[in-house]
Amino acid sequence: MDWKLELIIIPVSDVDVAKAFYTEQVGFDLLMDVELSEDRRVARLIPPGSKCGIAIGTGMTDAEPGSATGMHLMVDDVVVARDELVARGVSVHGPYHFVDGLQAHGVSPNRTPFNSFLDFADPDGNVWIVQEVPADS
Repeated sequence: MDWKLELIIIPVSDVDVAKAFYTEQVGFDLLMDVELSEDRRVARLIPPGSKCGIAIGTGMTDAEPGSATGMHLMVDDVVVARDELVARGVSVHGPYHFVDGLQAHGVSPNRTPFNSFLDFADPDGNVWIVQEVPADS
């Protein structure tokens, strides 16, 4: 049996602000935005090229807005990803890599696979990690 991860709920305080951030600044595609009842709204978004998306909305989770951390977005080139995010007005930290467990500035020397990162936060403070992975992974 296949077990497919397809949706992660991201707790936000304002659905419209978060939806604008994820679509206009990060570049996610909006798949749906539905008001199911007076106190339940679900917007589903997906990063380009991904099979797993996110849901933001109201009445979906008891988690505090801004409490989601460590979601990873995988890219072929972390520098290109950084440039795209910055051009869209996203504040990013990095790129950076790790040496002996300590964070160091810049991409990994020789672009060591899986060791170049950047991160950013949405308007509520939910933190995303962008990780460079080899194209054939």
